[in-house]
Amino acid sequence: MTPEIEKRIKAVQAGRVPAGYKRTKVGIVPKEWGEVRFHDMFSRVVRKNKEGNTNVLTISAQYGLINQNDFFNKTVASDDKSNYYLMGKGEFAYNKSYSNGYPFGALKRLDFYDKGIVSPLYICFAASENNQCPDFYVHYFEAGLMNKEIQAIAQEGARNHGLLNISVDDFFNSNLLNPPLSEQKKIAEILATQDRVIELKEKMIAEKQSQKKYLMSVLLGDDFKKPFKLNGVTIDKKKWEKKKFEDVLTFLRNNTFSRADMDDSQGQVKNVHYGDILVKYGTILDCDKDVIPFLKKEKQNYSNIAYLEDGDIIIADTAEDETCGKMVEIIHKKNNLIVAGLHTIACRPANKLFASKWLGYYMNSPAYHNQLIPLITGIKVSSISKSVISETNIAIPTLPEQKAIADVLSAADEASFEITVSKMVKVEGSKKKVQHDTVTVYAYEGVKSCKPVIKFK
Repeated sequence: MTPEIEKRIKAVQAGRVPAGYKRTKVGIVPKEWGEVRFHDMFSRVVRKNKEGNTNVLTISAQYGLINQNDFFNKTVASDDKSNYYLMGKGEFAYNKSYSNGYPFGALKRLDFYDKGIVSPLYICFAASENNQCPDFYVHYFEAGLMNKEIQAIAQEGARNHGLLNISVDDFFNSNLLNPPLSEQKKIAEILATQDRVIELKEKMIAEKQSQKKYLMSVLLGDDFKKPFKLNGVTIDKKKWEKKKFEDVLTFLRNNTFSRADMDDSQGQVKNVHYGDILVKYGTILDCDKDVIPFLKKEKQNYSNIAYLEDGDIIIADTAEDETCGKMVEIIHKKNNLIVAGLHTIACRPANKLFASKWLGYYMNSPAYHNQLIPLITGIKVSSISKSVISETNIAIPTLPEQKAIADVLSAADEASFEITVSKMVKVEGSKKKVQHDTVTVYAYEGVKSCKPVIKFK
């Protein structure tokens, strides 16, 4: 990136309009870019399901419009689907419900099926004759460039069962950027290429996850009970001792501070939040590598909270699905002051009974987690209690066996670093950033050249 480009980007970020650009309701954009109303580019679809179509679709943040059975493993639609909207391939739907990564709802295109039906709560629309490059707007929506407009028309604080209160008329009267057609096509082409790269990465990650699961089933599961050698150590599962959780681990005090009570940049005491356990951290929480937020200074009344040590276990006791009970093991704590936060169960193992990382891998394996699944309670939100966890069983091989298995699984993680959930989150974050930067002015080397500066690793 040239100094001139950097200067232009900084000017736009500071709210100044560089030469060759203009200020619009949507933002600072090249002068050649137009501004239109949503209804100029899209027309509403209100086609009712008169043909009895049963392909019920839902909007997934990751997959877009997808069959409910494929997504939920069940259909949550009503029995009478005649009032549902019938969509055709290439048409769009807007779900006014906010979700992770989509604070103002998600707009997705139907790409995977020729036809499908959606809830009448969705706003459906199709590209009009004026819209000669709908592919551009697929990326435009995904980049979150409608968020500002939607936020402006949504009634503040007015949510009905989690839905933003947005009228159809206001939605179709919102503003859209409309670059010259040649630039729309160029942007769409660039991002389509990026999508293919990301898809390949995601397939690779999925394959590595599958390999990791198989490896864990071999090393930690009840199958393959015949003794075998691993790094010179004999693994004999028939001789593994099993003890009750409560006999080998002690519960520690945690806190109830929410995400709002945390600071990502500074503080004295670090706080492990249950949400980070579920989606950010892998099986091992390495304090040298993983970012752990701080408690805000005014919240650091931690005299009655136990500081965590190397080898301690932190369990997420709440989730939206069967990931409830996922846990991390602390390593490389060193001089850090770390506590367990909201909706967590902190535990300390008996001294010298477990090798480093053993519990991290074992308690996240099906061999252990399958014990938790029948004990999880709740319908919309899943949870698990200390009392039922205390009754589960922990496998205790010899220390050399624990170390040999932990070393192999750790090496597998190091060799395929993208395998962890935290890396998957980074891939998705990179995708959205690429889309946003490419569609907006910040990513362009010049008004006319339209050459995106994309850095995707």
